[in-house]
Amino acid sequence: MNAPARTLLMTGASRGLGRKAAVQLLRDHPEQHLLLTARGGDGPRLAAELTSESGNPNVSTIACDLASLGDVRSAAAELGRRLDAAELPPLGGFLGNAGLQMTSATRTTADGFETTFGVNVLANYLLLRLLLGRFESRSRIIIVGSDVHFGDFKHNLGLIPAPRWTDVERLAAPGTGRAADSTREGRRAYATSKLAVIYLVHALARRLPPGTDVYSYNPGLVPGTGLVRDADPVSRFVARTALHLVRATPFATGPDAAGRLLARTAAGPRPGESGGYLDRGRLVVSSAESYDETREEELWTVAAKLCELPADEPAALSGGGE
Repeated sequence: MNAPARTLLMTGASRGLGRKAAVQLLRDHPEQHLLLTARGGDGPRLAAELTSESGNPNVSTIACDLASLGDVRSAAAELGRRLDAAELPPLGGFLGNAGLQMTSATRTTADGFETTFGVNVLANYLLLRLLLGRFESRSRIIIVGSDVHFGDFKHNLGLIPAPRWTDVERLAAPGTGRAADSTREGRRAYATSKLAVIYLVHALARRLPPGTDVYSYNPGLVPGTGLVRDADPVSRFVARTALHLVRATPFATGPDAAGRLLARTAAGPRPGESGGYLDRGRLVVSSAESYDETREEELWTVAAKLCELPADEPAALSGGGE
């Protein structure tokens, strides 16, 4: 097997859709090295399992808990060190698959942010800001979103409340009171975070150099991914039973097929104009609410403040791509 020419950094590869996509990427693209973030000491085991499943040894891990911005900074610094030392081929892409859906809006990250917003939005923002100068030309950045950002029955089947946008600092703060401590508000925080992902992608697309693309990606409803693993027993039962019946409809995709689609989108032919919304790999129009440049720029600026970065000055580590 030839030495890989580029590195693809991926989050959320330990289970479900992400794991299927990681195996597919390793099988189909021996020309790239797959670098995965992993919490705690799980990295070596995960890399060994994926090598065994795919037959491709070009996979390694980097320690990072996305619920800690300190961990994100450390991971970005370690990746920069490995790139500078030529321990990894140049950085050619990012696949942000990691995401959380909590049972309330009151839980917090290590930094005190509401957990769903902290992981789904701020961790992606900080990691990409720190790595922007590292991406080679013709790189592709994908952040996994969701069609629940539409907020209507057609896209959420009545399972997830519509997003509720407000001041970004309020979205990043944990909720208080009885209502915030409910599963409904936890799900609403999830939908709102996925709307924020689209805003982040639009803002980033305006700032990337020509030839580097960024997209938000909707995998559709994928029963069996473990997204509701922290839910109450009733919700987990619904996910195991009723939602599996939806697989036979156009609304849902099984983990295997969803993983193949995500892998193809991450490393296959260019899917379309940068900044676009990809529904299972196809460029489509996202919700009307998701096109709001004022909100996009507010999110970018406030996220910079929360991550203790300048709003638009270079935040990347030393070095860079072509």
